[in-house]
Amino acid sequence: MPHDTAKTRAPQGVFPYLSRRDALQWGATSLTGAAATFPAEGHAPEVAPSYTQTVGDGQLHIYAISNRAIRVRFAKDGVLPPSPTLLSHKVVPLAGQARTKDSVTLDLRQIKCRIKTSDGTLSFFDAAGKPLLRELPDARHLVSSTVQGEATFIATQEFHSPSDERLYGTGQFQDGFLNLRGLSRRLTQVNTQISLPFLLSSKGYGLLWHNAGMVELNPGDRTVVPDRVAYDAKSAAVNVTTTAGTANITRNLAAFEGTFDVPQSGRYSFLLDVGQAMANKHYVEIDGKVLTDVASLWLPPTTSFFAELATGLHKLKIIGDAKDRPSLRFALVRDATVLCSPVADAIDYVVIAGPSAEDIIAEYRRLTGHAPMMPKWAYGYIHCRERYKSSEEILANVREFRSRKIPMDVIVQDWQYWGKYGWNAMRFDEADYPDPAGLIASLHSMKTRFMLSVWSKVDQQSDLGKSLAARGCFIPDTTWIDFFDKRAAGLYWGAMSHQLLSLGVDAWWQDATEPENDDLVGRKTAAGIGNKVRLQYPLEVSRTVYEGQRRDAPDRRVMILTRSAFPGQQRFASATWSGDIGCDWDTLKRQIPAGLNMMAAGYPYWTVDAGGFFRPGNSQYTDPAYHELFIRWLQYATFLPLMRVHGYQSQTEPWRYGEDVERRARALIEWRYRLLPYIYSNAAAVTRKGSSLMRPLVMDFADDAKALDQTHSYMFGKALHIAPVFRAGVSQWDVYLPQTKGGWYDFWTGEHRDAGATHVVDAPLDRVPVHARAGSILPIGPVVQSTADGDGRGITLKVFAGSDGTFDLYEDEGTNYRYEKGKFSTIRVHWNNKARTLSLATRSGSFRGMLDHRTFEVELVERNVPPKTISTIQYDGGPRTVML
Repeated sequence: MPHDTAKTRAPQGVFPYLSRRDALQWGATSLTGAAATFPAEGHAPEVAPSYTQTVGDGQLHIYAISNRAIRVRFAKDGVLPPSPTLLSHKVVPLAGQARTKDSVTLDLRQIKCRIKTSDGTLSFFDAAGKPLLRELPDARHLVSSTVQGEATFIATQEFHSPSDERLYGTGQFQDGFLNLRGLSRRLTQVNTQISLPFLLSSKGYGLLWHNAGMVELNPGDRTVVPDRVAYDAKSAAVNVTTTAGTANITRNLAAFEGTFDVPQSGRYSFLLDVGQAMANKHYVEIDGKVLTDVASLWLPPTTSFFAELATGLHKLKIIGDAKDRPSLRFALVRDATVLCSPVADAIDYVVIAGPSAEDIIAEYRRLTGHAPMMPKWAYGYIHCRERYKSSEEILANVREFRSRKIPMDVIVQDWQYWGKYGWNAMRFDEADYPDPAGLIASLHSMKTRFMLSVWSKVDQQSDLGKSLAARGCFIPDTTWIDFFDKRAAGLYWGAMSHQLLSLGVDAWWQDATEPENDDLVGRKTAAGIGNKVRLQYPLEVSRTVYEGQRRDAPDRRVMILTRSAFPGQQRFASATWSGDIGCDWDTLKRQIPAGLNMMAAGYPYWTVDAGGFFRPGNSQYTDPAYHELFIRWLQYATFLPLMRVHGYQSQTEPWRYGEDVERRARALIEWRYRLLPYIYSNAAAVTRKGSSLMRPLVMDFADDAKALDQTHSYMFGKALHIAPVFRAGVSQWDVYLPQTKGGWYDFWTGEHRDAGATHVVDAPLDRVPVHARAGSILPIGPVVQSTADGDGRGITLKVFAGSDGTFDLYEDEGTNYRYEKGKFSTIRVHWNNKARTLSLATRSGSFRGMLDHRTFEVELVERNVPPKTISTIQYDGGPRTVML
């Protein structure tokens, strides 16, 4: 039913299109009250550091913020300002402190920090004294600077990085790299790029660079600026998405050439900067060899790559947009990791000790905020296109999903439904959407949820925009709301709550929350100069929506899909996706490490536009080549934290592409629903234990060097190994299966394969290579058309023999927050491989609607025996054991 609450209505004159009755119900004090109700994070009480030392003209402060995490801050003063990321400034007692003639060691249960007293250089160790990370000597620099007329600092810190270290994280980038050791990256927020300044090391530590301004990872020490040269290229007219809607623009290519020399041979890291807010082509040749070649309608302004170069002179060629002003920054890769913030108050970072990646990410989430449970329906299939143009079009397509028996839980209305009312006016144009509340009620009657696109900008000529502008809610000279201003954020949410939440909208698509084109640069915000907080904006948007809905609709789980993120944003039920990407095989390939590095940066919910956003026009519906790409992309999306399809100016429903595509798409979506008991239980582990659903192999196989170098395969939960196909025309695929006791089983056929080896696996178009780890227990449910039909009945426990294993089957009410008050249940299932027994423990907990009695079928998969159902367990909540 649509949600309605009198306290979220606004007075006339603020939103003049409201009725007089609605205005009176809002109440005269609500304008300021809306902002005041948001809790303020980041209070900065006086906190005594665990250690302080004067170093040069600065103060080194070390804070023990948990038993496995240490915060380091080097500043010109002793001020500890509020943190947008860390939830607490509390420190924990030291387990011990040891002094020698030239050092002090701070000892915590899981991490130690040794300070060299002569210069304040720091080294970090695990509980057993094994080295984790150390600063390089004389490599801490805090240099005075001025930005936007304000005094600031350039903060740089260098750390030792041994040659066998692998580093992951920093968020979602389109350069195709998973291991970032030595790579130059510029962390900015733009379409298709999400910057999270957190690194996860194969050496057993995590490193949060605690700064909200732009961050340079391993910046080059030399720059070459090529000259524009004659280039014969035709112009092209293209349709693109912009902050003002769809636009037709003309693009011309240009070439740039130059030379540079290197004093010694070796591996060099390069950063290409096109010199514009966004790019559409990344193309670099050095000595005639192409190092990067990516084209799309939107690309980040920078990209990175490596090159092996000999001593001497080298020729450079760059091809890009005619408006580009490209430069190439580079440096010899060395045994160091360098982090630099050009706009900062201090050098400020947090080191988290493992030993495992799971321990590190769990602690990172404890410090920055646990990710709440998404609604259960969010883990089903989310269907989107750009765009539905009327209520009837939405309803007709949902009816078609249901009649064709293609499972689906969420339908999405993309932008421009506001029509004549102006950009993001938070109002439906009645010409095409005569009864939005009725539309949503009809969708609910078909067991379908409704996600709506809402932007962080508002047309200032709209009624809503005029009202917000009159109250100073915009970042000056933009149409972006200043979410750093709690009052502005409250007014924005007040309109959103009254105009949209009250209709029954289930989920929010907060688009372009970078804000688009890194638009805080050179601006002023309520938090100060934009350059200092330019990475943080998306966190404030998600905070506004999450906290607002938790207040105004406390019984409805929040689900936000947004295009950008910042550390800590996971605590606001905010999923991300990879933005307005292209639709070729290389783009699909690059999404895999992009998503894995989101997970390595501690962000648990991420997905893609399956099929690509910018699509090939009408040929997509009949072109077998595109159909193959689409199916491979959908296979990948099936095994992501969230599964969705989207496409620019496209009708993306499976039946639009013919019977073969529809059949294959239906089968994949059905598997998504069959795996929901497994997926939802893993989602509970994300919330309760700080786990990750999509897992780079370092999370489970840190001791397998070959596994650490696999860029395009990953674990989905701790049981399933996924190796997406990202090339055309293949029927077999090379798959490296990491070292693990008992080996692996082909999920589709049951064939056993050895661990620690590369296998040639059959991969016809109907099948993505998926393997189950020996000892895994997979709960697999029936095919349902919506999560509303899944009640826990009909679950098969699929057991993969060869090693002991345990799985916690988690269930709750699915759509509310009663789980936070203990209203959920878990059933621990254990497989004893030697005894060949499967045990179900006494059920823990309960919730409204829980099945008291149920039947589990058990299927055993073992070497050289066809998989088969061999037992049925009647379960009433008490312990049960069966021998298989």
